[in-house]
Amino acid sequence: MSKDIKTDNKNDFSQGSIIKNILGLALPMTLAQLINVLYNIVDRIYIGHIPRDATMALTGLGLCLPIISMVIAFANLFGMGGAPLCSIQRGRGDDEEAEAILGNSFIMMLFCGLILTVLGLIFKRPMLYLFGASDATISYADSYITIYLLGSTFVMIGLGMNSFINSQGFGKIGMLTVLLGAVTNIVLDPIFIFIFDLGVQGAAWATILSQGLSALWIIRFLTGNRAILKLRKKSFHLKRQRVFDIIGLGLSGFTMSITNSLVQIMYNASLGRFGGDMYIGIMTVINSVREVISLPINGLTNSAQPVMGYNYGAKQYRRVKKAIIFMSAISILYTTMMWGLVHGFPEFFIRIFNHEGDLVTAGVPAMQIYYFGFFMMSLQFAGQSVFVALGKAKNAMFFSVFRKIIIVIPLILLLPNLFGLGVNGIFLAEPISNFVGGLACFGTMLVTVWPELSQKNL
Repeated sequence: MSKDIKTDNKNDFSQGSIIKNILGLALPMTLAQLINVLYNIVDRIYIGHIPRDATMALTGLGLCLPIISMVIAFANLFGMGGAPLCSIQRGRGDDEEAEAILGNSFIMMLFCGLILTVLGLIFKRPMLYLFGASDATISYADSYITIYLLGSTFVMIGLGMNSFINSQGFGKIGMLTVLLGAVTNIVLDPIFIFIFDLGVQGAAWATILSQGLSALWIIRFLTGNRAILKLRKKSFHLKRQRVFDIIGLGLSGFTMSITNSLVQIMYNASLGRFGGDMYIGIMTVINSVREVISLPINGLTNSAQPVMGYNYGAKQYRRVKKAIIFMSAISILYTTMMWGLVHGFPEFFIRIFNHEGDLVTAGVPAMQIYYFGFFMMSLQFAGQSVFVALGKAKNAMFFSVFRKIIIVIPLILLLPNLFGLGVNGIFLAEPISNFVGGLACFGTMLVTVWPELSQKNL
């Protein structure tokens, strides 16, 4: 056992209050995610209020979301795959293997970022047309995604490697990572969009430059003295089984992002067919609102993962059960409250992104349908988080696929053709999937994981 392993008592999640451990990470991580969402949200707010063609520009940016989700998917593949494994190995006292996981994940992110840039630039226009672009919106979408793809490696490192900072218990550092990029983005957006008159191109430049700063900050921290697990050259050597383990666990987060991308594609294509470009703009607003209101629940469930994983590795199974109860209860309470707010004041949320009368009028009923029973989504978040934290990759991946591919996409295709529902049927697919998918995921977790933890306590 190395000296580092013997003397490292920092951020021991098996000690103290389990709720305090989770909240100690949740507060800075949630704030970090809130700041992180500002990368794209601020872009959409500014674009939705440009003096000319605001709705078309916002729609064009919305058409890029599936491609952005694909980049995020690969960041999740190695970040959400490697970080929980690091937590488990730290709980077992094997810091050497934990650092090897860190280094292998970094190299895979770097290579994938470069590959995605090349392939994305080659196939961008065919993809955008496939995703629902029209002749009126293609120029806006193409302008944005071209520049965004040039910085996809920055995005990969900025999103994926920050998970390794949070998994070591440095929630405040993780928050500062995102804060650096987000503040830069907020400052650069109006300069590039309005002062330099670059429009959607300006929004893209602000985003990738900001992500670049975040990536440099992360690398500097992980190679510095404060990190418990450091990014070292010797850990860059890829080991087949380690890579398979990282990818195997990361497939849940990867699949979730890829299925999000597929669902966005289906939504945009179907809405373009039944409602036209304006409804793609409405979907862009709905997605933007969802990103914001989902932040606290994502922050809570993500922060619970390293705590649950560490205690699971340390064989502190009662503490794992306490973490599951706390996380699930807060998740249900919060999502119920947000459902009430969005249902009661939909116009307020829409006008944050666009003031044009037709979009607001059509967007109100669409948002109320889409968010119906939003509290059921908390069961999906909680169940998925437990599976990922405990290294149960197959369960986590299945329920990522189940809700989106098996439920949502078929409903998007089927419902608009039934009973004259049209666009309302398309938006109705989401709440149905929340009820069915949420119950299935959380119920399976209770039936499989809970008895296992109880038995190991004996």
